Amino acid sequence: MEDQYEQYRSLLKDHSFPLAMIDLDLFDENAEQILQRLQSDVTIRIASKSVRSPDLLQRILDKNDKFKGIMCYSPKEAKFLIELGFDNLLIAYPTMDRQAVKNLIPEIQNGKTIYFMVDAQSHLDLIDAVSNGVDVKLCLDIDMSTRHLGLYFGTYRSPITNVEKTRSFMELIQNYENLAVKGIMGYEAQISGVSDRSPARSRILNFIVRRLKSISTKTITSRRQKVVELIQDMGVVLDFVNSGGTGSIESTTKEPSITEVTVGSGFFAPALFDDYDQFKHHPSLIFGLQIVRNPTKNIYTCHGGGYMASGAVVIDKQQKPFLLEGLTYLDNEGFGEVQTPLKYSGNLDLQIGDPLFFRHAKAGELCEHFNEIYLLEDGKITGSAKTYRGLGKIFL
Repeated sequence: MEDQYEQYRSLLKDHSFPLAMIDLDLFDENAEQILQRLQSDVTIRIASKSVRSPDLLQRILDKNDKFKGIMCYSPKEAKFLIELGFDNLLIAYPTMDRQAVKNLIPEIQNGKTIYFMVDAQSHLDLIDAVSNGVDVKLCLDIDMSTRHLGLYFGTYRSPITNVEKTRSFMELIQNYENLAVKGIMGYEAQISGVSDRSPARSRILNFIVRRLKSISTKTITSRRQKVVELIQDMGVVLDFVNSGGTGSIESTTKEPSITEVTVGSGFFAPALFDDYDQFKHHPSLIFGLQIVRNPTKNIYTCHGGGYMASGAVVIDKQQKPFLLEGLTYLDNEGFGEVQTPLKYSGNLDLQIGDPLFFRHAKAGELCEHFNEIYLLEDGKITGSAKTYRGLGKIFL
C-alpha cells in the first residue's frame, strides 16, 4: 500500500491539512456491493447521519432506483434537506423541539413526505399541538433489543418492546385525529452495529457475541412479524416496514415483512466495519494529517487528529492509521486535539511536511470536523463536496 501512499502524497502536496478525501471509485463500488447483498426485493433508505454531505447523498440516490428516501437524524436537518430538493424523509429519532417540528408542517402541506418517529405520548402531544389540522405521518419505533439468560443485548431505545405495548400505543394514537402511523421501524443495533470479531474484545467474548447475534436474529424476526401482523389487523395500511443497517443487510432483508433497509456506513466503510464476517467493503473516506515535528527517531508528530468516535470509549473507537505498514499511535497519548505523535517503523523516509493518512472509526462523524471532502476519481482530484458543516449546518 506504500504505492498508494506515494500517490496520495503527490496528489495532495499543494493542499492544506488536515483534510478529508473520498475515493469515488470505491464509494461507487461500495454502493454496488450493498445492492448485491440484498436478499429480497426491498428498497434502501440512506442514513444521512453516516454521510452528512448533500452532494454524496444525491450521488447515491442517482445510482439506482433501489436507493429510495433518506433517514434523517434531526427535524432541522429534514428542513434543510427539503430546501435542497430532497423528499421522502424519515426522521429516525423522536424530538421535543417544538419549533423545528412546527417548521415542517408547511412542507407537508406543500406535498413533501415526512415521517416523525414516536414512541411516547409526549411525542404525540407535541406534534398534534403544532400540526394546525394537517395530517401528519408517524413512524412507530419498536425496540429490538433482546435478553438472554438475564443479559441485556442491544441498545436502550424505544419503550415499545412487544406486541402488547404496540397495541396499547396504537390505541392511544387513535385519539389524535390528524396523526396516523404509516411506518414501522425496528432497528436491531445489537446485530447491525456490533462486529463479529472486534479487536477490543477477547476471542472468547467475540465467540459469545456471534452466538448472541445468531440467537437474537431469530427472536427479533418473530417479534417484528407479530407487530406488523397486529398493526395490519387493526386496519392500518403501512407505507413501509424499516429495519437493519450496514451490518445486518443479509439477515434483515430475508424477513418477509421488511420493505426497506437503512444503510449509511457501508458507503464510507469506516474502521468499525472491518470486522464483520459476511461482508468487506472498501475504505473510501480517509483523512490526512501533516507531520510537523520529528521529536526523536521513528516518532513523527502530526498537527491535529483528535476525532474520537462516539459511544463507549474502547480501543476500536480510535482512528486507524492507513496505507503505511508499521505506523501506530502511542498508547499513552492516542490522538490529540492539536497534535498526535505516531511511531513509524516502515521503509519510507518520512519528512516534516509529509502527510499521514487515517480512517475514522465511524462514518459521518468525521464530516463534523471538515468543511469539505476532496473528491478522488480516476486517480485525480476532481473537486470537493461540501459537508453539512461546510454549508454552515450543525444539527446536534
